Amino acid sequence: MKLPGLAETFLTEVGRFFQMLWRVLLWTPRPPYDLRELTRQMVRVGVDSLPVVLLTTLFTGMVMALQTFSTLKRFNAEAYVGSLVALSMVRELSPVIASLLIAGRCGSAMGAELGTMRVTEQIDALEVLATDPIHYLVVPRVWATVLTLPLLIVIGDAVGIAGGYLVSVVYFGANPVTYMANTFQFMDLDDVTSGLIKAAVFGLIISVVGCQKGYFTRGGAEGVGRATTRAVVLASIAILIADFFLTKILF
Repeated sequence: MKLPGLAETFLTEVGRFFQMLWRVLLWTPRPPYDLRELTRQMVRVGVDSLPVVLLTTLFTGMVMALQTFSTLKRFNAEAYVGSLVALSMVRELSPVIASLLIAGRCGSAMGAELGTMRVTEQIDALEVLATDPIHYLVVPRVWATVLTLPLLIVIGDAVGIAGGYLVSVVYFGANPVTYMANTFQFMDLDDVTSGLIKAAVFGLIISVVGCQKGYFTRGGAEGVGRATTRAVVLASIAILIADFFLTKILF
């Protein structure tokens, strides 16, 4: 593909993203409010994703402690492993890793669902029935992801810190009282809120990208497959780019 074609594709994707986001914001305050669908989507994004998020954050905290304990021990600073693990999990690792997992699990599902509805003309049928597809299909998915992802991150933070505790105290034999004291000594409220803000923004990116790719699907079953793949890839890239700018702003 030539460079002008790449530029055109990029601008088209960006335009569709902000168009979808704008329509979601316009339709959010308008009744009727489908709380049942919102709750169902929150269960799918949050409760159903809980096992994989807990497992991932647990071993992430354990690996962090495993790597840093032996390194800090060279400088007689192993007592600060807890601080390093806690700050890394709360600020960066838990929001980013969990969001990438949700992008692969839920963002792809949103793209596949809406893509299938588009190619089977179900979305067209909603428009014929004077029902706006964005209001009916996209708004509950977007806000369910935005509301649920920070809650998953809070649980993931706690599990990751617990994983670091297990490795440092149980495996390496560190002093448990010192470890717990140092874990929270250098952490303040801004560290926690910054991770939650990142999670909410990442949730918005995942849901809008997934729904946008599904909503504009073309080309039958093959098009649904392409939309699903692109939803995961674009959401993952957007999360990493947004993480840089959010870190620059928040810290």
